Amino acid sequence: MEYRQERIATLHEFGEGNRMDSDLARDVVAAVTETVVVVPMTAREYESPAAERVLEELERLEPAPATVFVPVRAERAQIGSFRDWLATFELPTQVLWCNAPGVDTLLADAGLAGDWGKGRDVWLALGPAAAAADAVVVHDADAKSYEADHVQRLLAPLTMDFEFAKGYYARVERGRLYGRLFRLFYEPLLRALADAHDAPIVDYLGAFRYALAGEFAATADLARRLQPPRTWGLEVGTLGDAYEHAGFSGTAQVDLGRHEHDHRAVDGEAGLEGMSREVAAALLCVLEDHGVVPDYETLPERYRAAGTTLIDQYRVDAAFNGLEYDSASERAQVTRYAESIVPPRADTDTDMRLPRWVDAPFEPADVLAAAQPWRHHNAESRSQD
Repeated sequence: MEYRQERIATLHEFGEGNRMDSDLARDVVAAVTETVVVVPMTAREYESPAAERVLEELERLEPAPATVFVPVRAERAQIGSFRDWLATFELPTQVLWCNAPGVDTLLADAGLAGDWGKGRDVWLALGPAAAAADAVVVHDADAKSYEADHVQRLLAPLTMDFEFAKGYYARVERGRLYGRLFRLFYEPLLRALADAHDAPIVDYLGAFRYALAGEFAATADLARRLQPPRTWGLEVGTLGDAYEHAGFSGTAQVDLGRHEHDHRAVDGEAGLEGMSREVAAALLCVLEDHGVVPDYETLPERYRAAGTTLIDQYRVDAAFNGLEYDSASERAQVTRYAESIVPPRADTDTDMRLPRWVDAPFEPADVLAAAQPWRHHNAESRSQD
Protein backbone atom coordinates (compact mmCIF):
# COMPACT_ATOMS: atom_id res chain seq x y z
CA MET A 1 0.00 0.00 0.00
CA GLU A 2 1.21 3.50 -0.77
CA TYR A 3 -0.20 7.01 -0.75
CA ARG A 4 2.09 8.94 -3.07
CA GLN A 5 0.57 11.87 -4.94
CA GLU A 6 1.49 12.68 -8.54
CA ARG A 7 1.33 16.02 -10.33
CA ILE A 8 -2.39 15.27 -10.63
CA ALA A 9 -4.62 14.36 -7.68
CA THR A 10 -4.39 10.62 -7.04
CA LEU A 11 -7.28 8.93 -5.22
CA HIS A 12 -6.15 5.67 -3.64
CA GLU A 13 -8.03 2.65 -2.41
CA PHE A 14 -6.43 2.15 1.00
CA GLY A 15 -8.30 -0.98 2.04
CA GLU A 16 -11.64 -2.69 2.60
CA GLY A 17 -12.38 -0.86 5.79
CA ASN A 18 -12.18 2.55 4.12
CA ARG A 19 -15.28 3.99 2.51
CA MET A 20 -16.12 7.37 1.04
CA ASP A 21 -16.98 10.19 3.38
CA SER A 22 -20.76 10.16 3.88
CA ASP A 23 -21.30 13.56 2.27
CA LEU A 24 -19.18 12.58 -0.74
CA ALA A 25 -20.99 9.24 -1.03
CA ARG A 26 -24.34 11.06 -1.07
CA ASP A 27 -23.15 13.41 -3.81
CA VAL A 28 -21.80 10.53 -5.88
CA VAL A 29 -25.05 8.56 -5.63
CA ALA A 30 -26.96 11.63 -6.82
CA ALA A 31 -24.47 12.11 -9.68
CA VAL A 32 -25.04 8.57 -11.00
CA THR A 33 -28.61 9.39 -12.01
CA GLU A 34 -27.30 12.31 -14.10
CA THR A 35 -24.59 10.24 -15.79
CA VAL A 36 -24.42 8.36 -19.08
CA VAL A 37 -22.16 5.30 -19.17
CA VAL A 38 -20.54 4.51 -22.54
CA VAL A 39 -19.37 0.93 -23.13
CA PRO A 40 -17.93 0.44 -26.66
CA MET A 41 -18.12 -3.07 -28.09
CA THR A 42 -17.20 -4.96 -31.22
CA ALA A 43 -18.28 -8.37 -32.48
CA ARG A 44 -15.65 -10.02 -30.28
CA GLU A 45 -17.56 -8.87 -27.15
CA TYR A 46 -20.84 -10.54 -28.21
CA GLU A 47 -21.84 -12.87 -25.36
CA SER A 48 -18.26 -12.88 -24.08
CA PRO A 49 -17.81 -13.63 -20.36
CA ALA A 50 -16.03 -10.31 -19.79
CA ALA A 51 -18.76 -8.23 -21.47
CA GLU A 52 -21.46 -10.19 -19.63
CA ARG A 53 -19.67 -9.45 -16.34
CA VAL A 54 -19.60 -5.72 -17.14
CA LEU A 55 -23.29 -5.59 -17.99
CA GLU A 56 -24.31 -7.70 -15.00
CA GLU A 57 -22.35 -5.41 -12.70
CA LEU A 58 -24.00 -2.35 -14.23
CA GLU A 59 -27.37 -3.98 -13.49
CA ARG A 60 -26.35 -3.98 -9.81
CA LEU A 61 -25.57 -0.26 -9.79
CA GLU A 62 -28.01 1.60 -7.53
CA PRO A 63 -29.29 4.00 -8.51
CA ALA A 64 -29.09 3.20 -12.21
CA PRO A 65 -27.33 5.63 -14.56
CA ALA A 66 -29.45 7.82 -16.81
CA THR A 67 -28.53 5.73 -19.86
CA VAL A 68 -25.98 3.13 -20.93
CA PHE A 69 -24.88 3.83 -24.49
CA VAL A 70 -23.35 0.82 -26.22
CA PRO A 71 -21.64 1.85 -29.46
CA VAL A 72 -21.33 -1.40 -31.41
CA ARG A 73 -19.25 -2.17 -34.47
CA ALA A 74 -20.71 -5.29 -36.07
CA GLU A 75 -21.81 -6.65 -39.43
CA ARG A 76 -25.39 -6.24 -40.59
CA ALA A 77 -26.09 -9.93 -39.95
CA GLN A 78 -24.89 -9.57 -36.34
CA ILE A 79 -26.48 -6.35 -35.14
CA GLY A 80 -29.93 -7.88 -34.56
CA SER A 81 -28.54 -10.63 -32.36
CA PHE A 82 -26.35 -8.10 -30.58
CA ARG A 83 -29.37 -5.93 -29.77
CA ASP A 84 -31.38 -8.95 -28.60
CA TRP A 85 -28.56 -10.01 -26.29
CA LEU A 86 -28.15 -6.52 -24.83
CA ALA A 87 -31.92 -6.32 -24.26
CA THR A 88 -31.70 -9.29 -21.86
CA PHE A 89 -29.99 -7.04 -19.30
CA GLU A 90 -32.16 -4.84 -17.08
CA LEU A 91 -30.44 -1.63 -18.06
CA PRO A 92 -31.56 1.64 -19.68
CA THR A 93 -29.56 0.74 -22.78
CA GLN A 94 -29.29 2.49 -26.12
CA VAL A 95 -27.42 0.67 -28.87
CA LEU A 96 -25.58 2.69 -31.50
CA TRP A 97 -24.69 0.72 -34.63
CA CYS A 98 -21.47 2.55 -35.45
CA ASN A 99 -20.96 1.12 -38.95
CA ALA A 100 -24.59 1.40 -40.03
CA PRO A 101 -24.92 2.65 -43.61
CA GLY A 102 -26.58 5.81 -42.35
CA VAL A 103 -23.63 6.59 -40.10
CA ASP A 104 -21.17 6.21 -42.96
CA THR A 105 -23.33 8.51 -45.09
CA LEU A 106 -23.69 11.08 -42.31
CA LEU A 107 -19.92 11.26 -41.81
CA ALA A 108 -19.13 11.28 -45.53
CA ASP A 109 -21.59 14.11 -46.22
CA ALA A 110 -19.91 16.12 -43.44
CA GLY A 111 -16.41 15.50 -44.84
CA LEU A 112 -15.54 13.15 -41.97
CA ALA A 113 -15.15 9.88 -43.86
CA GLY A 114 -11.98 8.03 -42.94
CA ASP A 115 -10.55 5.33 -40.73
CA TRP A 116 -12.80 3.77 -38.13
CA GLY A 117 -12.12 2.10 -34.83
CA LYS A 118 -12.64 2.43 -31.10
CA GLY A 119 -12.03 6.19 -31.08
CA ARG A 120 -14.66 6.89 -33.71
CA ASP A 121 -17.16 4.63 -31.97
CA VAL A 122 -16.70 6.37 -28.63
CA TRP A 123 -16.87 9.80 -30.30
CA LEU A 124 -20.22 8.91 -31.88
CA ALA A 125 -21.57 8.15 -28.40
CA LEU A 126 -20.02 11.18 -26.69
CA GLY A 127 -22.23 13.66 -28.52
CA PRO A 128 -25.58 12.10 -27.51
CA ALA A 129 -24.20 11.23 -24.06
CA ALA A 130 -23.06 14.78 -23.28
CA ALA A 131 -26.40 16.13 -24.54
CA ALA A 132 -28.33 13.82 -22.20
CA ALA A 133 -26.46 14.09 -18.90
CA ASP A 134 -24.18 16.13 -16.67
CA ALA A 135 -21.32 13.63 -16.82
CA VAL A 136 -20.05 10.80 -19.00
CA VAL A 137 -18.25 7.66 -17.82
CA VAL A 138 -16.46 5.57 -20.45
CA HIS A 139 -15.05 2.12 -19.89
CA ASP A 140 -14.09 -0.98 -21.84
CA ALA A 141 -16.11 -4.20 -22.00
CA ASP A 142 -13.19 -6.62 -21.71
CA ALA A 143 -12.51 -6.39 -17.96
CA LYS A 144 -13.24 -9.76 -16.35
CA SER A 145 -12.88 -8.17 -12.91
CA TYR A 146 -15.18 -5.17 -13.46
CA GLU A 147 -17.24 -4.01 -10.46
CA ALA A 148 -20.29 -1.75 -10.37
CA ASP A 149 -18.73 0.75 -7.98
CA HIS A 150 -16.13 1.67 -10.60
CA VAL A 151 -18.71 4.09 -12.00
CA GLN A 152 -19.10 5.74 -8.61
CA ARG A 153 -15.35 5.84 -8.02
CA LEU A 154 -14.75 7.53 -11.37
CA LEU A 155 -17.53 10.03 -10.68
CA ALA A 156 -16.28 10.97 -7.22
CA PRO A 157 -13.67 13.51 -8.42
CA LEU A 158 -16.27 15.20 -10.63
CA THR A 159 -18.43 15.87 -7.56
CA MET A 160 -15.37 17.56 -6.00
CA ASP A 161 -14.97 20.09 -8.85
CA PHE A 162 -12.58 18.12 -11.05
CA GLU A 163 -13.43 17.98 -14.75
CA PHE A 164 -11.66 14.78 -15.74
CA ALA A 165 -10.89 11.52 -13.93
CA LYS A 166 -8.86 8.61 -15.23
CA GLY A 167 -8.94 5.09 -13.81
CA TYR A 168 -5.80 3.12 -13.01
CA TYR A 169 -5.29 -0.42 -11.80
CA ALA A 170 -2.80 -3.28 -11.52
CA ARG A 171 -2.53 -5.74 -14.41
CA VAL A 172 -1.28 -8.87 -12.65
CA GLU A 173 -2.97 -12.02 -13.90
CA ARG A 174 -2.28 -15.75 -13.89
CA GLY A 175 1.00 -15.20 -12.10
CA ARG A 176 2.34 -12.71 -14.67
CA LEU A 177 2.61 -8.98 -15.33
CA TYR A 178 0.38 -7.74 -18.15
CA GLY A 179 -0.38 -4.20 -19.34
CA ARG A 180 2.39 -4.76 -21.87
CA LEU A 181 1.75 -1.86 -24.22
CA PHE A 182 1.79 0.58 -21.32
CA ARG A 183 4.75 -0.97 -19.48
CA LEU A 184 6.93 -1.66 -22.51
CA PHE A 185 5.98 1.15 -24.89
CA TYR A 186 4.22 4.13 -23.36
CA GLU A 187 6.14 4.31 -20.09
CA PRO A 188 9.70 4.01 -21.48
CA LEU A 189 8.84 6.38 -24.33
CA LEU A 190 7.63 9.00 -21.83
CA ARG A 191 10.79 8.49 -19.78
CA ALA A 192 12.94 9.08 -22.83
CA LEU A 193 10.97 12.20 -23.70
CA ALA A 194 11.09 13.54 -20.13
CA ASP A 195 14.89 13.19 -20.11
CA ALA A 196 15.11 15.52 -23.11
CA HIS A 197 12.15 17.87 -22.68
CA ASP A 198 11.23 19.90 -19.61
CA ALA A 199 7.67 20.63 -20.70
CA PRO A 200 4.36 20.64 -18.78
CA ILE A 201 2.64 18.40 -21.35
CA VAL A 202 5.32 15.72 -20.85
CA ASP A 203 4.90 15.98 -17.07
CA TYR A 204 1.12 15.68 -17.44
CA LEU A 205 1.24 12.63 -19.71
CA GLY A 206 3.75 11.00 -17.39
CA ALA A 207 1.67 11.58 -14.25
CA PHE A 208 -0.91 8.89 -15.08
CA ARG A 209 -0.30 5.52 -13.50
CA TYR A 210 -2.03 3.72 -16.35
CA ALA A 211 -2.37 6.18 -19.19
CA LEU A 212 -3.73 3.56 -21.60
CA ALA A 213 -6.62 2.51 -19.36
CA GLY A 214 -9.95 2.71 -21.15
CA GLU A 215 -11.80 3.98 -18.07
CA PHE A 216 -12.42 7.70 -17.58
CA ALA A 217 -15.08 10.16 -16.50
CA ALA A 218 -15.60 13.69 -17.76
CA THR A 219 -18.07 16.49 -17.24
CA ALA A 220 -20.47 16.86 -20.15
CA ASP A 221 -18.84 20.18 -20.97
CA LEU A 222 -15.41 18.56 -21.29
CA ALA A 223 -16.82 15.59 -23.21
CA ARG A 224 -18.09 18.01 -25.85
CA ARG A 225 -14.52 19.31 -26.24
CA LEU A 226 -12.75 16.01 -26.80
CA GLN A 227 -11.25 15.33 -30.23
CA PRO A 228 -10.43 11.63 -30.06
CA PRO A 229 -8.34 9.90 -32.70
CA ARG A 230 -10.40 7.47 -34.72
CA THR A 231 -8.66 4.27 -33.66
CA TRP A 232 -6.41 2.97 -30.86
CA GLY A 233 -4.95 6.36 -30.00
CA LEU A 234 -8.19 7.26 -28.19
CA GLU A 235 -6.76 7.12 -24.66
CA VAL A 236 -3.70 9.27 -25.42
CA GLY A 237 -5.65 11.75 -27.51
CA THR A 238 -8.16 12.12 -24.67
CA LEU A 239 -5.33 12.94 -22.26
CA GLY A 240 -4.08 15.64 -24.61
CA ASP A 241 -7.51 17.26 -24.67
CA ALA A 242 -7.88 16.89 -20.90
CA TYR A 243 -4.55 18.68 -20.43
CA GLU A 244 -5.72 21.55 -22.60
CA HIS A 245 -9.13 21.99 -21.01
CA ALA A 246 -8.80 20.64 -17.46
CA GLY A 247 -5.06 20.89 -16.81
CA PHE A 248 -3.25 19.60 -13.75
CA SER A 249 -5.67 21.19 -11.29
CA GLY A 250 -8.81 19.85 -12.97
CA THR A 251 -7.57 16.27 -13.39
CA ALA A 252 -7.61 13.30 -11.01
CA GLN A 253 -6.85 9.61 -11.27
CA VAL A 254 -8.69 6.92 -9.34
CA ASP A 255 -7.55 3.55 -8.04
CA LEU A 256 -9.78 0.79 -9.46
CA GLY A 257 -7.90 -2.07 -7.81
CA ARG A 258 -6.76 -4.96 -10.00
CA HIS A 259 -8.12 -5.70 -13.47
CA GLU A 260 -8.14 -8.87 -15.52
CA HIS A 261 -8.62 -8.27 -19.23
CA ASP A 262 -8.91 -10.25 -22.41
CA HIS A 263 -5.49 -10.27 -24.06
CA ARG A 264 -4.21 -9.57 -27.56
CA ALA A 265 -1.33 -11.11 -29.43
CA VAL A 266 1.74 -8.96 -30.05
CA ASP A 267 2.05 -9.48 -33.81
CA GLY A 268 -0.03 -7.88 -36.55
CA GLU A 269 -2.27 -4.89 -37.07
CA ALA A 270 -4.91 -6.27 -34.69
CA GLY A 271 -2.26 -6.98 -32.07
CA LEU A 272 -0.17 -4.83 -29.78
CA GLU A 273 2.25 -4.10 -32.62
CA GLY A 274 -0.45 -2.37 -34.64
CA MET A 275 -1.78 -0.63 -31.55
CA SER A 276 1.71 0.73 -30.78
CA ARG A 277 1.71 2.57 -34.10
CA GLU A 278 -1.63 4.20 -33.36
CA VAL A 279 -0.57 5.12 -29.80
CA ALA A 280 2.73 6.54 -31.04
CA ALA A 281 1.04 8.65 -33.71
CA ALA A 282 -1.49 10.04 -31.22
CA LEU A 283 1.15 10.70 -28.56
CA LEU A 284 3.57 12.44 -30.89
CA CYS A 285 0.77 14.58 -32.34
CA VAL A 286 -0.24 15.66 -28.82
CA LEU A 287 3.36 16.59 -28.05
CA GLU A 288 3.89 18.55 -31.27
CA ASP A 289 0.56 20.34 -30.76
CA HIS A 290 1.99 21.60 -27.47
CA GLY A 291 5.36 22.67 -28.83
CA VAL A 292 7.43 19.55 -28.06
CA VAL A 293 9.22 18.28 -31.18
CA PRO A 294 11.42 15.29 -30.33
CA ASP A 295 14.72 14.43 -32.00
CA TYR A 296 13.30 11.58 -34.04
CA GLU A 297 16.73 10.34 -35.10
CA THR A 298 17.77 9.53 -31.54
CA LEU A 299 14.38 8.91 -29.90
CA PRO A 300 14.02 5.19 -30.84
CA GLU A 301 17.42 4.36 -29.33
CA ARG A 302 16.73 6.42 -26.21
CA TYR A 303 13.38 4.65 -25.92
CA ARG A 304 15.08 1.24 -26.16
CA ALA A 305 17.55 2.24 -23.44
CA ALA A 306 14.69 3.33 -21.15
CA GLY A 307 12.82 0.12 -21.96
CA THR A 308 15.85 -2.01 -21.07
CA THR A 309 16.15 -0.28 -17.70
CA LEU A 310 12.46 -0.86 -16.99
CA ILE A 311 12.69 -4.52 -17.98
CA ASP A 312 15.46 -5.00 -15.43
CA GLN A 313 13.24 -3.35 -12.82
CA TYR A 314 10.19 -5.44 -13.77
CA ARG A 315 12.33 -8.59 -13.57
CA VAL A 316 13.30 -8.00 -9.94
CA ASP A 317 9.78 -6.89 -9.05
CA ALA A 318 8.37 -10.08 -10.56
CA ALA A 319 10.91 -12.21 -8.69
CA PHE A 320 10.09 -10.41 -5.43
CA ASN A 321 6.42 -11.33 -5.92
CA GLY A 322 6.99 -14.84 -7.21
CA LEU A 323 5.69 -14.01 -10.69
CA GLU A 324 6.74 -15.59 -13.96
CA TYR A 325 8.81 -13.19 -16.08
CA ASP A 326 10.28 -13.62 -19.57
CA SER A 327 12.92 -10.90 -20.03
CA ALA A 328 13.82 -12.05 -23.54
CA SER A 329 10.21 -11.78 -24.73
CA GLU A 330 9.85 -8.32 -23.21
CA ARG A 331 13.10 -7.12 -24.83
CA ALA A 332 11.86 -8.43 -28.18
CA GLN A 333 8.67 -6.42 -27.77
CA VAL A 334 10.61 -3.24 -27.02
CA THR A 335 12.65 -3.78 -30.19
CA ARG A 336 9.48 -4.32 -32.21
CA TYR A 337 7.67 -1.31 -30.74
CA ALA A 338 10.65 0.98 -31.42
CA GLU A 339 9.78 0.77 -35.12
CA SER A 340 6.57 2.69 -34.34
CA ILE A 341 8.48 5.80 -33.25
CA VAL A 342 8.51 7.90 -36.41
CA PRO A 343 7.57 11.54 -37.10
CA PRO A 344 3.83 11.91 -37.59
CA ARG A 345 2.82 12.78 -41.13
CA ALA A 346 1.85 16.38 -41.74
CA ASP A 347 -1.75 15.26 -42.31
CA THR A 348 -1.87 12.71 -39.48
CA ASP A 349 -3.67 14.99 -37.06
CA THR A 350 -6.37 15.85 -39.60
CA ASP A 351 -6.76 12.22 -40.64
CA MET A 352 -6.87 10.85 -37.12
CA ARG A 353 -8.86 13.28 -35.04
CA LEU A 354 -12.56 13.97 -35.10
CA PRO A 355 -14.02 17.41 -34.37
CA ARG A 356 -15.09 18.59 -30.96
CA TRP A 357 -18.82 18.16 -30.51
CA VAL A 358 -19.14 21.89 -29.86
CA ASP A 359 -17.92 22.34 -33.47
CA ALA A 360 -19.51 19.25 -35.06
CA PRO A 361 -21.24 19.76 -38.43
CA PHE A 362 -24.33 17.87 -37.25
CA GLU A 363 -26.31 17.36 -34.06
CA PRO A 364 -26.24 14.43 -31.60
CA ALA A 365 -29.82 13.65 -32.67
CA ASP A 366 -28.53 13.06 -36.21
CA VAL A 367 -26.18 10.38 -34.88
CA LEU A 368 -29.01 8.69 -33.00
CA ALA A 369 -31.15 8.64 -36.13
CA ALA A 370 -28.34 7.26 -38.29
CA ALA A 371 -27.02 4.73 -35.74
CA GLN A 372 -30.46 3.40 -34.77
CA PRO A 373 -32.11 2.64 -38.13
CA TRP A 374 -34.56 0.27 -36.42
CA ARG A 375 -36.25 3.30 -34.83
CA HIS A 376 -37.17 4.53 -38.30
CA HIS A 377 -38.46 1.10 -39.30
CA ASN A 378 -40.51 0.82 -36.11
CA ALA A 379 -42.00 4.26 -36.72
CA GLU A 380 -42.92 3.24 -40.28
CA SER A 381 -44.57 0.05 -39.01
CA ARG A 382 -46.64 1.99 -36.50
CA SER A 383 -47.75 4.48 -39.14
CA GLN A 384 -48.86 1.63 -41.42
CA ASP A 385 -50.86 0.12 -38.59
